[in-house]
Amino acid sequence: MKCLVTGAAGFIGAHLCRALLERGDEVVGLDCFTDYYPRAIKERAVADLRDWADWRLVEADLNQVDLPPLLGGVEVVFHLAAQPGVRASWGQRFETYVDNNIRATQRLLEAVKEFASGVRLVFAGSSSVYGNAPEFPTSEDVCPRPVSPYGVTKLAGEHLMGLYHANFALKTVSLRYFTVFGPGQRPDMAFHRFIKAALTGDTIRIFGDGRQSRDFTYVGDIVQATLAAAKAPEEGTVGQAFNVGGGNRMTVNDVLAVLAEVIGRRPRLEYQGVVKGDVRDTEADISRARSRLGYSPGTGMVDGLRAEAAWIEDVILK
Repeated sequence: MKCLVTGAAGFIGAHLCRALLERGDEVVGLDCFTDYYPRAIKERAVADLRDWADWRLVEADLNQVDLPPLLGGVEVVFHLAAQPGVRASWGQRFETYVDNNIRATQRLLEAVKEFASGVRLVFAGSSSVYGNAPEFPTSEDVCPRPVSPYGVTKLAGEHLMGLYHANFALKTVSLRYFTVFGPGQRPDMAFHRFIKAALTGDTIRIFGDGRQSRDFTYVGDIVQATLAAAKAPEEGTVGQAFNVGGGNRMTVNDVLAVLAEVIGRRPRLEYQGVVKGDVRDTEADISRARSRLGYSPGTGMVDGLRAEAAWIEDVILK
């Protein structure tokens, strides 16, 4: 199978591309290498993929690239490209989020509509669309109410998927990822910062009181769900949104206690003010993904933290 992966050099994208190649697929990766974090990190994430004959990386902006040639022969498009980050999405930077999360998504959908309408398009959404959800675990039937500009743009992308499915019969599937962690995680993300600080003896800075909770999802489980969304029967799948959580809901303070056990030392902690746009709690109801996609998360917090800590020690701090 030939696939197009946007955001191919990102945290999740690199893992997905590797999994596709390992199972024998042909992969065209697209990434524009934005300056949100150092380019070298993305280049390192996909460096080993150059050894695969069925791998091609195209450096280009989705808002500018000529898409039809990239869609030739493609059966599945995995749309992971986006401007990440809740805290950076306020103020003047919002324009970047509109460009990369909304305009780029609409342009991709138009290209698929015109040149490759038979492909399945899997969209990487976010649990940020829920905002401060009224119930836990949160099902897909809960009305999304994002509390950050980032969440608004991810919800807009998801709505665009639904619109193009309803009006043009595009085979879209949206996945709402819940707090992804694991080897290769972006340097701005909490676990990366926590583990690096713990390993080097620096102070871990925590936004809020640490009693906020998240449904943490290991990147390998995210890849499993994303691959399943591309293959699941169309009925009950296309045109739908699915939660992808890990079943690892914990408070930040509890995660730090587990991390201390994994690292073998208790790090210094410093609590700071709550950041605008951060939700208090998340927890995914994954029953829909379990029944329709066959999704079943398999990596717990201890094993996931241990794998990420080993990666940071061996790759980042080496």
